[in-house]
Amino acid sequence: QNVINAFTQTARSERCAYYGNVTVGRDVTVAELRQAYHAVVLSYGAEDNRVLGIPGENLSGVYSAREFVGWYNGLPENRDLKPDLSCETALILGHGNVALDIARILLSPLSLLRKTDITEGSLAALACSKVRRVWLVGRRGPLQVAFTIKELREMINLPGARPVLNPADFTGLENAVKDAPRPRKRLTELMIKTALEKPGEKTMEAQAAAPREWGLKFQRSPQEVLPTADGRRARGIRMALTRLEGSGDSAKAVPTGDVEELECGLVLSSIGYRSLPLDPAVPFDTQRGVIPNSSGRVEGVPGLYCSGWVKRGPTGVIITTMNDSFDTAQSVLEDLQVGTLDVSTSREGFGAVESILRSRGVRPVSFSDWEKIDAAEVARGKAAGKPREKIVDPQEMLRLIGH
Repeated sequence: QNVINAFTQTARSERCAYYGNVTVGRDVTVAELRQAYHAVVLSYGAEDNRVLGIPGENLSGVYSAREFVGWYNGLPENRDLKPDLSCETALILGHGNVALDIARILLSPLSLLRKTDITEGSLAALACSKVRRVWLVGRRGPLQVAFTIKELREMINLPGARPVLNPADFTGLENAVKDAPRPRKRLTELMIKTALEKPGEKTMEAQAAAPREWGLKFQRSPQEVLPTADGRRARGIRMALTRLEGSGDSAKAVPTGDVEELECGLVLSSIGYRSLPLDPAVPFDTQRGVIPNSSGRVEGVPGLYCSGWVKRGPTGVIITTMNDSFDTAQSVLEDLQVGTLDVSTSREGFGAVESILRSRGVRPVSFSDWEKIDAAEVARGKAAGKPREKIVDPQEMLRLIGH
């Protein structure tokens, strides 16, 4: 919410102009943008997901976290996903905040979800969901999980769902985190406390009544999604058990040779996002999925900059990305001061881009257009007792603003 408010203030500033519904690389090229402006910053994030690269990945019942999150968050491109939630056990591959968020959505009481801006379609599907148990599986150990404490705490306190953590996974970890950075230490201590907690009578009653459960499984690497007899759907997953080589964040998971099978009809792969190249004119490191840069300056292309996940890879939360953008902005200012950016000749700015878009039949959406869409979503939500009801069809959004 704070982010929305901050962006709204910026977008309403006279020094800022917003042009939506324009695809860079298709509707206008980066070269055309560079001709129109003295400096261009690319901060388009990571809109693809990393693939598992294992047999059975394309079976029915296997989804990427990105499309599943897009589905319940009302992303137009994922509105027709129709995930099959008819099984009791779901397995999420990954130990990040996105994995926890998916588990939370799958296990949240409907009464909680109804008060959020989750889409009508997703709510209807979740109302019929048979999922009762969610396992979050990671290749490495408790000291390498990527989620943060706020998200874990929210999950532990989720009404009607009990955490199942194996105390054996946490043996001796108190000593191992003594000198760890504070966030890692507090996160590990919370997992240990949850794993070892002897529930009081009240809690025991609540947990016995809890119809749903979730847990963390460590040191397991997916080998194959196992198909049903007809070869069409997922019925489980075979995992290699791993041991860790090295310690801390750089620890590597190495298969031990042992395997384990786990039954589940729903597999969600949450092993990270990746950025895609935008335009042939922009250098791109396909291995790392980033634009090669130094402090946000795109290598070999003066006047072109990048920020966020496309700059340093898909890790971190909003604050990390925010600090990252300050760093890029600093580079732009330095280049202005030392004259790397030649501002002695004037550039036409959006005037030039606008005529290019017009010639290609593209009509940009303004910020006040977006505010009309926003107001319509909020009004629809109010009628349903929610913060908003998202419009998932772009054509409907354009009709609303008279495009």
